[in-house]
Amino acid sequence: MNTPVTMLDTRHSDPDAEPASWDETRRVVEAAQLFWLTTVRADDRPHVTPVAGAWAGDSAYFFTGSTEQKVMNLCRNPHVILTTGCNRWDDGLDVVIEGDAVRVTDTGTLERLAAVWAAKWDGRWQFHVLGESYEHHYVEDGEEVIVPVTIYVFAVRPTRVLAFAKGDPFGHTTHRF
Repeated sequence: MNTPVTMLDTRHSDPDAEPASWDETRRVVEAAQLFWLTTVRADDRPHVTPVAGAWAGDSAYFFTGSTEQKVMNLCRNPHVILTTGCNRWDDGLDVVIEGDAVRVTDTGTLERLAAVWAAKWDGRWQFHVLGESYEHHYVEDGEEVIVPVTIYVFAVRPTRVLAFAKGDPFGHTTHRF
């Protein structure tokens, strides 16, 4: 991934604020377990929903059932926003990722991401590649259960990432790719 051009937006930052570095912003995204995904419905209304996500390489990834509203929305319009951070006013770094969601169908990438999700959530997400998607397996009462829903994976390679530093000082950083 190219190193982004990073700029502090002084209109929305304290006078003594410094821009959040790309390394700091990426660490917040890598550590996040939950993102809020915004897609656009057919009638142009926004659709927002939480998704389990992961950062790997140069993209953010999320998965969802193939019949979910967000998949229908993405078939029509790939533009998305992923947000993560914390709900405290005066602490932390909130991050907004803008880009297009592209369905991942490559077996090698799906296998690599299945390992990322399994490691990130202590084995609670067990995905098995089935063609161009996943099956979800878990163990309940000593028995393996296969969830009867096809799971799609999407990649979002950012075009722009906003980072909002909260606290002392407040700062608004833009990373452009």
